[in-house]
Amino acid sequence: MKTKRKVEIAVISDVHLGTYGCQAKSLLTYLNSISPKKLILNGDIIDIWQFSKRYFPKSHLKVIKKIMDFAAHGVEVIYITGNHDEMLRKFSDTTIGNISIVDKLVLNLNGKKAWFFHGDVFDISIENAKWLAKLGGYGYDILILVNRCMNWVLEKLGKERYSLSKKIKNGVKGAVKFIANYEKVITDLAIEKGYDYVVCGHIHQPKMEIIENKYGKTLYLNSGDWIENFTALEYQFKRWKVYNYNNDKLSPFFADEDLKEMDMKDLIAAITIVDKGYSKKSI
Repeated sequence: MKTKRKVEIAVISDVHLGTYGCQAKSLLTYLNSISPKKLILNGDIIDIWQFSKRYFPKSHLKVIKKIMDFAAHGVEVIYITGNHDEMLRKFSDTTIGNISIVDKLVLNLNGKKAWFFHGDVFDISIENAKWLAKLGGYGYDILILVNRCMNWVLEKLGKERYSLSKKIKNGVKGAVKFIANYEKVITDLAIEKGYDYVVCGHIHQPKMEIIENKYGKTLYLNSGDWIENFTALEYQFKRWKVYNYNNDKLSPFFADEDLKEMDMKDLIAAITIVDKGYSKKSI
């Protein structure tokens, strides 16, 4: 039996459960490899924008079941709402057992202040042209499908996987400029408010970097995604790190045996039954 890594805080974002691009099996492997005290879901975990009754496979249900199992065993699970799951914002500041739903979060970590949020409020394209952003989401999903087929062929030929969308993003000056502006706006505000760490997602670009301006500095952290980058943030021993599943040679922790054996009906039942001891209250 493999020993799970103890982590004080694990942060994941941009999982997009319910879409073809979501790499739920890899995420489940990661979640089974850690024993966190606190799990922060930093937005876009379930993709309500593109939700379809026709596509929500067993592996996606297993991720939800795993998160609920964490909560049932004493792990504090904090769900920070994003733009693709913005419907959950009507339930902000609600707690059910060990699961909380919030729009933002501030934590004191060993004497330093950490500010957590998804980041879509700093994206002008989301606020001013939501229909365009949703349309782009469908195009992105198609691109991921094409990329998946291409990578299947590459793997059969013994070659490395290739990310079309990442290549396009990195090659388009506008996208690079947008990311730079996004990071600057966020870090300038974090410095102004006196936060030592600012932790976000949204742009699917994992990063950890100290950013300074004339007023001070902050550590900018982005958890990336589970579509292209397979990344998370971890806090342990008073330090942050970007975890990259593709670089983790110690992985494979596979799905728990009980999850492997469960059929679809059992999984759905498991994630819809709420402990009678749970109560709803404000945070």
